[in-house]
Amino acid sequence: MKTILIVDDEIHICTLLTTILTKEGYKVDHSVSGTIALKMIKEKSYDVIFCDYRLKDKEIDGSILSLRIREMSPATSIIVMTGYPDVRVAIQLIKQGIYDYVVKPLNASQAILLVQKALLHQAVISKEQLPPATPLATSPVSTYVSHRGQLSRFVYGTGNTSKELHTQIKLIAPTDYSVIIMGETGTGKESVAHLIHSQSKRKNKPLVAIDCGSLSRELASSELFGHEKGAFTGAIQARIGAFQEAHGGTLFLDEIGNLSYEVQTALLRTIQERVVRPVGSTKEVSVDIRIIVASNEDLQQAVLQGRFRDDLYYRLNEFTINVPPLRERREDLPLFVTTFKQAVEDELERECGPLSDEVLAAFSSYAWPGNIRELKNVMRRICLLSTEKEPITTDYLPEELHPAPKELVMSAVPGEANLKNVTRQAEYQKILDVLQQVRFNKSQAARLMNIDRKTLYNKLHTLNILL
Repeated sequence: MKTILIVDDEIHICTLLTTILTKEGYKVDHSVSGTIALKMIKEKSYDVIFCDYRLKDKEIDGSILSLRIREMSPATSIIVMTGYPDVRVAIQLIKQGIYDYVVKPLNASQAILLVQKALLHQAVISKEQLPPATPLATSPVSTYVSHRGQLSRFVYGTGNTSKELHTQIKLIAPTDYSVIIMGETGTGKESVAHLIHSQSKRKNKPLVAIDCGSLSRELASSELFGHEKGAFTGAIQARIGAFQEAHGGTLFLDEIGNLSYEVQTALLRTIQERVVRPVGSTKEVSVDIRIIVASNEDLQQAVLQGRFRDDLYYRLNEFTINVPPLRERREDLPLFVTTFKQAVEDELERECGPLSDEVLAAFSSYAWPGNIRELKNVMRRICLLSTEKEPITTDYLPEELHPAPKELVMSAVPGEANLKNVTRQAEYQKILDVLQQVRFNKSQAARLMNIDRKTLYNKLHTLNILL
């Protein structure tokens, strides 16, 4: 039986959480004092500890207590609770090794989900639920999954970072847990969602993918929940939404952080009740789906800033998968290059020339801000330009991958700089700097540069910045 400790100086909080979690079959203890809690931890091990951040102990608060718990019991998942959320405190505590930072009061479903995902995370780390690992020599390095109506090749990777990612996918896929997939733009979050679906018990049912970043507030409700004929101007016929389309299968919501607060509220009700009410209808329709969402921004920070509903976040966050950027998977770069080159050759129905050592060196030293998506696009470009016999040289590479930056083009007048090129170069570098600062979140980058998303997309296209 899994054990839980509640540490809070408000006795009603302790009593409430103890009652909720005991009913779920956990062994729960509680303490209103951090000092007493430490004595309890010395005598007994706990799987999960809920700890209030602002304890009334004179010598110990939640931050100090969590540090001491980490020293005494590193395997324990610590969840810090607070009634006064602060982003800086959250970042500090997470760096110290706590599992999660949540805002009080917690309702029953939030508390249960927190414990479930903490225990599941422990299982991933310990791999206690996994069968013996298949020897690497006989393990597949890629597989095919259904992606937008076609079979797409998914490359596993063999580095340690990739192995950890696929261990988590293998563990979570057979369950019906909701999953949040985090990762920078271009890391392959949608491919991970398709892989989870293909290994689940719902694999023979549809997977419906919706890009929430492209939905206006007016269209989002119709796309997600459907609408009746005449429900609004232009609704010339009834339409079922994504929830009904995905019935029995999986619904994947990409860039979920872009949904308006109003749509988030409707989404929460639908997920909780498992029913949808199309726009303009008075009837509710039952749906049976699994939810997978993705975001390239930190949703927990969005919750703390009031841009994302905390109750929706906890409903969705039964498990989180972080897809690493390509720069953290450099040991897999040769495998990705070989696989994507073969895929492009299949598309073009011809062989491409071999990659020169200079091209491979440029690939290894490049930061890949657009991640795997950018690598795929680069491989398409250089294979398209090359011939079967000629080696692929750095001349085929886009400008940003050249080993050394090119000199700014000068005008015919000696000593006079071409101002158009100077401006273009400065704009190119500024956009890259801001994108790196916000971990390539285009919405946040556009806000920082005081432009809208459409303008940013146009500039990315004009400047040939592939994300």
